[in-house]
Amino acid sequence: MAKPVRRKIAIVGAGWAGMAAALAVAQAGHEAIVLEAAQAIGGRARSLFDPKNPGWPLDNGQHILIGAYGECLRLMRLVGVAPESALLRLPLALRFADGSGLQLPDLPPPWDALAGIATARGWRWRDKWALLRLAAAWQRRGFACAPHATVAQLCAGLPQQLREDFIAPLCVSALNTPVHEASGAVFLRVLHDSLLGGRGGSHLLLPRTDLGSLFPEPAARWLRAHGGALHTGRRVQRLVREDASGMGASVAAGWLLDGERFDAVVLATSAGAAARLVHACADTAPAAERPALHAWAACAQALRHTAIATVYAQCTAPDGKFVSTASARTTGRGVLPQPLLALRSSAAQPAQFVFDRGALGGPPGLLAFVVSAADTSDTTRVEMERQVLAQAQAQLAHLLPGPLHAVQTVVEKRATFACTPALQRPPACVLPGLWACGDYVAGPYPATLEGAVRSGTAAGRQAVACLHGVSAETTTE
Repeated sequence: MAKPVRRKIAIVGAGWAGMAAALAVAQAGHEAIVLEAAQAIGGRARSLFDPKNPGWPLDNGQHILIGAYGECLRLMRLVGVAPESALLRLPLALRFADGSGLQLPDLPPPWDALAGIATARGWRWRDKWALLRLAAAWQRRGFACAPHATVAQLCAGLPQQLREDFIAPLCVSALNTPVHEASGAVFLRVLHDSLLGGRGGSHLLLPRTDLGSLFPEPAARWLRAHGGALHTGRRVQRLVREDASGMGASVAAGWLLDGERFDAVVLATSAGAAARLVHACADTAPAAERPALHAWAACAQALRHTAIATVYAQCTAPDGKFVSTASARTTGRGVLPQPLLALRSSAAQPAQFVFDRGALGGPPGLLAFVVSAADTSDTTRVEMERQVLAQAQAQLAHLLPGPLHAVQTVVEKRATFACTPALQRPPACVLPGLWACGDYVAGPYPATLEGAVRSGTAAGRQAVACLHGVSAETTTE
């Protein structure tokens, strides 16, 4: 009985994209070896464990999934995670602490959007009508626009209140880029897939557990159970193209990672780390391959990155004990009326959203304030904490049972790439046998978990298909 040769494929990086690539390789029957430089897995969507509070697993950032993120949901189910229990599913809502804003009912599209806009609180009827007209125009044009258009240009005709209270927070949550810099084409693609992706496509899916338990750690267990391996604390220093001379025409050259041979390699690191490995590889690669390696590295290195900060704060009653509000009767542990609220942001009040971690299964009274596209050049962590706590006092005081104090502030300085118009993103294929994956690789989505895992699955499958195309060698059992 003949079967294909089991190939050895390296995946450099154990973030969401890397684990998705490893699963694809293992599912195809090949040996997936994941090499992760850090001790923890998950990349930019991982768990953090504070030794001072061992029972409080935090995350290095807050992530929202939506119902249209089909690949994330498929992979969770594959590795034994039930999205129905691991994620809190809610109709799309962009509500502020004063109750104003948009909340879609649980209806099939486009009726959910129409009803949500019609019943939005704090909007004038002429504002609602302006938004409906603009949405209809986007739909007539197939949710497409000029490549160089920004989100601000797409929405220039909307009233200022809608631009500030609806478009701006929606854009920064989806693209992690301010409206005046964000790509209109990518923004419209996200809207298309969420609003027209079938019933539930626009639903918010909020993690009820830490991010490590949501996918990376179950994926690691699944991988090991299916013949793969994961090595943490293994930083790859050198990528070299194997010398194929003298190996025979039927044998394809492989790749050497710090001297260890692999049939193919998938780079699932950050864009900068991948660019450095590829650029150094060009120095020893055959002359014919050097231009492609240099071009790929230059494209990846040219991406501009933005920071995201998360300020964790604990709410306590005046007597020092946590006291839940009426919302605890429905959530059990929450203090806010909803698990996620939008915040009105400015330079002095930088957070755009607040997550009620208590309502999502975390410690009662723990809130996570998110500052997307954070300016870390002039603002220290201490100053950011001070600003966010003052913002919470100004906007949330009437909802909280007591004062807030900062617990921990996490700043990911290169959290996402700036999703700007007509952005050139590096392709998945670097050279035959050498692939890259991650949310920054060329694709339809911005820097999201869905973009990362779609890229990882595709890279893993392409690496396997490329090997099958190189050689039809089989073994007989």
